[in-house]
Amino acid sequence: MKAAVLREAGRLGPEGWPRPVIGAGEVLLRLRGCGLCGSDIAKIGAVGTKVPVVLGHEIVGDVVEIGAGVGGVAVGDRAVAAHHVPCGACHFCRRGSESMCAAFKTSNLDPGGFAEYVRVPAENVRHAMFRVPSHVSDEAASFVEPLACCLRAVRRARVAPGDTAAVVGLGSIGCLFVQLLHRAGARVIGVDLLAERVALAKRFGAEAAETPDGAAPLVRELSDGRGADQVVVTGGGAAVLPWAAAALRDGGAIHYFAGGGGDALPIPLETLYKRELTVTATYSSSPADLAAAFALVVGGEVSTEPLLSHRLPLDRVDEGVALMRRQAAIKVFVTP
Repeated sequence: MKAAVLREAGRLGPEGWPRPVIGAGEVLLRLRGCGLCGSDIAKIGAVGTKVPVVLGHEIVGDVVEIGAGVGGVAVGDRAVAAHHVPCGACHFCRRGSESMCAAFKTSNLDPGGFAEYVRVPAENVRHAMFRVPSHVSDEAASFVEPLACCLRAVRRARVAPGDTAAVVGLGSIGCLFVQLLHRAGARVIGVDLLAERVALAKRFGAEAAETPDGAAPLVRELSDGRGADQVVVTGGGAAVLPWAAAALRDGGAIHYFAGGGGDALPIPLETLYKRELTVTATYSSSPADLAAAFALVVGGEVSTEPLLSHRLPLDRVDEGVALMRRQAAIKVFVTP
């Protein structure tokens, strides 16, 4: 089969790759498409990425083979499947830290989603695969996994009705957060340096500005002068954290989701202490979050179509990577 294979020095291109063979409890999907995620971009060319490898995990495909013992799905069904699954029994899972579970971190699809076929392991079939109804587009279905990560972040951030929340970075993830924070009852302010992304966030109901300085008065106005209860960071990295801390009310929280570099926390410890600020983060999702995200997508309760900016064939994945690196794409959907 054909796949987009990452080689040394970040070289990415179409090659032949062994078609996976399934076993008991497993499912083989013929891919319809896969979303290009920021984590894929980060792995391409990063030191420590083991190559050769096929990346991609925001998948949707047709079931073409079913292993012994699989129920609830038939050949010809369309499905989405997530790449990581926790054990559900270890200390991490019992304490709600499923994405820190050892089984979670070692589980994966075979190979990644930038391929013609993917083997879904048995645990993923049982806990992280969903049949897609006919009224849901392939592109919308591919948002189930990233939306689940955002849902878990909102839950971990303990957003409550009446909160004021700021979102830094208004790409596809930031705009998902805008929608979820609204659903949680928060007033939402967005900030992004790109005017078209600010305009997109406004379509989803956010007050938004192109600079942190422009967003600051919006935060004060919507919070009655207190400051934001939550600042969700999806872009800009450590450089935006001092602004985030300044935008928070006393007792507020920064939620670091993704985006940007930096290896230190540029906020004085005394600031955290005296203002009782909290810093949280979210690495991935859980099976419960995946199920909740799937329900939102199927119910049309989260809008994804405006976030799809490019559709590219498998042999042009490298173009999609370049578009995202220079922030010329909101979301790229790769089709085999």
